[in-house]
Parts: sequence; structure tokens; C-alpha cells
Amino acid sequence: MMLMFPINRPRRLRQNDHLRRMVRETILTTNDLIYPLFAVPGSSVAKEVVSMPGVYQLSIDKIVDEAKEVYDLGIPAIILFGIPEEKDTEATGAWHDHGIVQQAATAVKEAIPDLVVIVDTCLCEYTSHGHCGYLEVGDLTGRVLNDPTLELLKKTAVSQANAGADIIAPSGMMDGFVQAIREGLDEAGFNHIPILSYAAKYASAYYGPFRDAADSSPQFGDRRTYQMDPGNAREALKEVDLDIAEGADMLMVKPALSYMDIIWRVKEMTDLPVAAYNVSGEYSMVKAAALKGWIDEKKVTLETLTSFKRAGADLILTYHAKDAARWLQEG
Repeated sequence: MMLMFPINRPRRLRQNDHLRRMVRETILTTNDLIYPLFAVPGSSVAKEVVSMPGVYQLSIDKIVDEAKEVYDLGIPAIILFGIPEEKDTEATGAWHDHGIVQQAATAVKEAIPDLVVIVDTCLCEYTSHGHCGYLEVGDLTGRVLNDPTLELLKKTAVSQANAGADIIAPSGMMDGFVQAIREGLDEAGFNHIPILSYAAKYASAYYGPFRDAADSSPQFGDRRTYQMDPGNAREALKEVDLDIAEGADMLMVKPALSYMDIIWRVKEMTDLPVAAYNVSGEYSMVKAAALKGWIDEKKVTLETLTSFKRAGADLILTYHAKDAARWLQEG
């Protein structure tokens, strides 16, 4: 039987900062953070994304400079997205040996070998229609042809691994994509490369600013035929279970803020590392409110990131990573 007041006084353990730190259950560190970067063609390019203050589209030379700063802050990993010079229905820029992400991955690994380079393995940034794979000719609904798209994803993953990527992160939510990519990597001699699967990726309104950053808005239709319905939780566990069976090494829930129940449920069902993607809309809302002076950006950001970890996330992909690392160093 629980002892009641006045014998039990929980406030005894909250009396000062040192005591609160001693009994804190969840600790956020820079080891938890992954910083997203957007690579574009050219040189000396640093174009701020209007809807994401502090986030830039960067040419490869600037990507390397940014990666060095990230590494010096103690952040262990980046994830690369690419905006190609040209787009087509074959997503050629995604799997070409000299694609923008491939070039960026090679440049970063040559400059900072110890920094973990994760690559987003998807096709929407590279297709002229903005969807994540092959479409039926004349189809304006956004129904991606699943199985033919798997072959493109295999080629893309192998090309990225050849370029020096440490982790492949497929995000297109195609059925069987983990199995296809695992087979492709293994056949090419990359059985040591892990897969971080976007296992539960929802068709979310929180992705809006990312479309500006990655220039990846669908030209017609939407992505609801392959990304998950926000109302579904059991389906997320099914998707996770399938990805584990297909060989995923790590699992991602995206978005994070409105889906902490999913993060918790996924962590409860598996011992694999779980990542949470603190997506663009979540970031932009904090930035906008902070610029208006309505919130304390530092406190809100660190509280939010800690809450993802408390929900079960082992890794957090976040545009706040550099600021968070500096704030954590300050104590």
C-alpha cells in the first residue's frame, strides 16, 4: 500500500538543481542527435529556406563546412537530402554515381571520416512529378507502382553505399522496400551497411516546410496511397513488424511531436534502436513563436527533444541539433 501525505512528500527530491539532476530519469545528450542537411549543385551556395529559419540549402563545399561544425559540436551523425539540377520520371539523380547526395556523402567522408553519414533513400526529390517512385502513365492520383519502384530503390541504395554512406535510410514507404534494399546491398558486398527504415511514416501536414527545403512537393495528388493515415496506430506496429522481418537494423517514427504514442508503442515491441524525426513543421512552429517572443526557444526545444527520448526514442533527427548541442554544453 502506498504511504500517503504527510509521510510521503515527493517535493523532498525537487529542492535544488543538484538533487533534481541526481534523480532525473531521462537525460538528453548530443549523442542522441542527428542533423539533416540539404545538398544542392553549385559552389559557395547557402540559401536559407524561408519557411525554416536557420536551415539552408547548401552546395557541397558548404555541406562539408557545416559537417565539420556539426562534428566539432559532438553531434555524431548527419542525414543528407539532395536537390538535383534536373529531374525526370526515372529519378536518375537518385541513383546516379555522381548524384548530388553521392557527391556530398563522398566529400563529407573524405573530410570528416569519423562523422556518421546517413543518406535519405527516396525518389521524390528526383522525380519530375514529385512522387516517390514510378507512376502509371496518365495516373494523376499519386498511386505509385510498388514493385517496379523497389528496383530503383535498390540501385539508389547501392550507389549511395558506393559513395561512402554509413547508413541507408529508405523513406518512401513502399511495401517490401527494406527487403529489396537489403538484398541489393548484400549482393553488392555491403552486408555491413545498416538500414534505418522510416518504418512508420505518416501522411502528415507537418511536412510543409520540408517541401520548400527539398523542392519535393507532388505536382498532383498527394502521398496518402503510400504514407500512413494519421489516425492509425496498430498499422504502425504492423509496418514495424514487417520491416524487422525484412532486415531493418533501426526503425524510425515520423513525425515525432504528434506521434509520441507511436514512439512509445514501437519501443515497447522491439529491442532495435528507435529514431524519431522532429520534422520541419514542428521546427518552424517553435522558430516562428520564438521570433515573435512568445516562447523561450531554448527551454521549449530542450523540453521537446527530451520528451521524444522519454517516449522511447534512442535517436532524434532534428533541425534544432546544432542549437541543442550548444545549449547542452552550456549546462
